Amino acid sequence: MTFAFDLATAVTHARDGVYQGAVHDGWDIRGNANGGYVMALLASAMRSAANRPDPISLTLHYLAPLPPGDFEIHTQVVKQGRRFTTVSASMIFGGREAVRAIGAFGEAPAVGSGLQHHGTALSDVPSFEECARRMPEGENIPLALMSKLDVRLHPYDRGFAIGQPSGVPIVRGWFAFADARPNDTLSVLLAADAFPPPVFNLLTVPGWVPTVEFTVHIRAVPAPGPLRCEFTAKEIQGGVFEEDGIMWDENGVLVAQSRQIGLIPL
Repeated sequence: MTFAFDLATAVTHARDGVYQGAVHDGWDIRGNANGGYVMALLASAMRSAANRPDPISLTLHYLAPLPPGDFEIHTQVVKQGRRFTTVSASMIFGGREAVRAIGAFGEAPAVGSGLQHHGTALSDVPSFEECARRMPEGENIPLALMSKLDVRLHPYDRGFAIGQPSGVPIVRGWFAFADARPNDTLSVLLAADAFPPPVFNLLTVPGWVPTVEFTVHIRAVPAPGPLRCEFTAKEIQGGVFEEDGIMWDENGVLVAQSRQIGLIPL
């Protein structure tokens, strides 16, 4: 079976260091491609250029919104190391650079390997079945992306969707695909940006939140089932906020951490 996410993130090697593909319709918020989806597109090309399977650390700067359409990704191998290959990349869309990225690619470590120390408590989230699913037209703004996903929110964190924000900048829940695609290190990049920003629980009217910079660290290969996720914001200043994300697989294994800087909607 070919899953929708794999079709939507496919790239083709065109020439030395250059890959071609398309931003697919339906992976957007208000017509602009979701930042996690864009990160997965870049990672598809960059891991091919690196000849390594997993994005261990990946950072994107978003320079322009991305509607559906064709693109080129220009990659450059910065360093070929024993464990990691560092690659930089630019996505060219409509004749201009839309995204700049740099990342380290390798093989995500096996669970339980090496020195272990865990200082992050597993997020307290009701079961997948007890959490309500986000719908494409359920939160006052068009969420086409939710037709592709099965994202479920903690009951205490979804007040913003009915005009009753909790007053606490936290969003917790579960991430899975609507077509039951198993999760892997590429889909974790999408999961890191698939939830409503936690600042929505401080706003009377949520809106589009543009991302300036977005970083994801992959810590392990996830088990195939849903991901348990938690996103928080601690500092809001000058119209800018930070969002910190933590993702575990269904076995409670930490698989990724993320941080992004976003703009408060006007």
